Parts: sequence; C-alpha cells; structure tokens
Amino acid sequence: MPFFQSAALAVSTIDPTLSSKIERSPQYKDGKFVGNLNALNMSLADYASTTWDFLFTRNARTPDTELPFKPVDLTHFNRPDNGQLNVTWLGHSSLMINIDGYKILIDPVFEKRISIFGPTRFNGEVPLDIHQLPWIDAVIVSHDHYDHLNKYSVQYLNEKTKKFIVPLGVGARIADWGVPQNKIVEMDWWEKYPFDHELKVISTPAQHFSGRGLIDKNKTLWSSWVIMTPFHKLFFSGDSGYFDGFKKIGDKYGPFDMTFIECGAYNKSWEQVHMFPEQTVQAHLDLKGIILHPIHWATFNLALHSWYDPMMRLTAAAESKNIKYATPIVGETTLYGKTIPAMKWWEQAVERLH
Repeated sequence: MPFFQSAALAVSTIDPTLSSKIERSPQYKDGKFVGNLNALNMSLADYASTTWDFLFTRNARTPDTELPFKPVDLTHFNRPDNGQLNVTWLGHSSLMINIDGYKILIDPVFEKRISIFGPTRFNGEVPLDIHQLPWIDAVIVSHDHYDHLNKYSVQYLNEKTKKFIVPLGVGARIADWGVPQNKIVEMDWWEKYPFDHELKVISTPAQHFSGRGLIDKNKTLWSSWVIMTPFHKLFFSGDSGYFDGFKKIGDKYGPFDMTFIECGAYNKSWEQVHMFPEQTVQAHLDLKGIILHPIHWATFNLALHSWYDPMMRLTAAAESKNIKYATPIVGETTLYGKTIPAMKWWEQAVERLH
C-alpha cells in the first residue's frame, strides 16, 4: 500500500532511446505519468491516520495458523502443445501461465521479504524453488511496486527468459539490474506486441500509480495486460481501482477465458487505486470473463482488513451473479476446461478464530 512505498531508492535513468516515446505518451505530463487521473491523492493526515491504524490496530490481518500450501507441480506448465491453458498461483499477484505451450510468468516474486521495510509473506515459503523453473518465453510486469517487481527474481530470470514485457519506464529499472535492452519490450497503453505469429500481448489501462521510493512517484507507467493466442484469451489487472476502462477493454478484446483481477488491500482512503471485492466481480463482468481468478490477496499484510475478508466478500458477490471462480491454494494449478479449484479453503482457518 502507499505507506509501504517509503523505502528510498535511486531513480533509474530513462533510456535516451525511449525518452521521446515516453514524452509522446498520452499518459505522460510534466515529467510524470498521470494515467486517467491523479489516482493516489491522500493528504498528510490520511497517511498519518492510515499508518497509525496499521501499526496499532489488530484485525486478523495475518492468519494465526498455517495456511494450505502445495508445492508446484511443473507437469502442466511444461507441456508444449496447443489447446491447453493452465495457470499456477504462486501467491499474491504472481502467476505461472502456460497458454497453448507458451510459458509466461506475470509479476514474479520469488523472495519471502519484498523490501527492507516491507512485509514478509505470511502464507509460507514461495511454493516453487526458482532454480527449478524451465526456460521462460516471457516475463510480464504490471508496475514497479515491490510486491510486483522483484529485483532478485528479475536478475535470476534474466538467464532463462526470452523477453521482459513491461510498461513504459520500467525497462530502465530492469536494465539497471542487468537485463539487456534487446530483451526488454516497453509498452504504452493499447500497444500490441506480437511475440510471434500466434502469441500477442497488449498493454491496457489500469487506474493506479507507481514508484519504489520517496522521489520517483509515477516516473514509470502501470498497466493491465491482455494475453492472447488463436485459442485462448486472458486478462490480468495488475493493481487498479475500479474504472470504466474495464468495460472498454472488454468491448475491445473480450470475452476472456480467464480474468485475473486484484482483490485485496482495499480501503476507503485508497479506493481509487484498489478495488473492493464487489468491484472485482463487476470488473469481471465488464471484461466479459468466463472464469474469475482473484489475485493480490492472502500473501502480504498490506491493508487494514482481515486476510480472509477479500474471499468472503468476493465469493458471495460472485455467487449472487452466477459467476464461476477459481480459488486455488498457493501453489495449486487451475486447468481451464478441466479442473477449476473452487474450494473455500480459508474457511477452516477462519473457524479457528471463533
């Protein structure tokens, strides 16, 4: 959340070859990315109040018992054939996707602690040793917050990834970490990148903000993503408040076989940049999705609500609208068209609280 982006880091230098593209972006104004609006506009009093509540208010923000955990089975991820879609949730917003044989990682975070001052994973270790990963076709990053862009993970994956696909400005960050420019694809909203003749990746709008320190707010863009082949289409929200962009994306690229939409770290003070669970469900409807897979929950202590509140509210809202959802445990794989894990596994942990 906003008060976790306070660890100061040096601002990456923008690659001169991309500076003109950044300056021409409709999302860029007066040296910063603005997107649709100044989404994060908290006063100093709001920051102080929120930080006080976070430090001194108890609300079951982390579980008091060990959560279910499943070591990743790479069998499905490694399959090379078309006509299949499988997705493994690594916790929070980190996903391993095999879409018709293409191996893609989104917002991969393979560290337990995400920053010096940030929180530690409360749902256990990462369910896969990063050294076990096979060759990756693409790593896609939604934005440059610590819980989505992880230096250790990027540096390791550099040796076994063909392309890093990122929003404008983020390329300079990962180039500083050692990723060669010829591996980096930087994109503005509504740009389409043809990975080859079958796989297409499109950067689409989100309503959020960026920055890893005190002096680099909104120096890089944030994006949601459309991933498509001739056989399947996915949508990944990254972090976003609810806005009319979801309907525009759905009208242009929907329907989607699966939508991966944030559902966690919400609060009235920052509703412009993070959705409430009922809004997550509405975004899925706007996108014309078939299976809703919530992300951005049950991993890091980033908000004031209980760790299980997102799923209690999301499943109720989804069921009231007859929406199919996937709620895997950490490390579990969803096999589209075959196995959609929908067990309310958090309820057992919640029962121990009462």
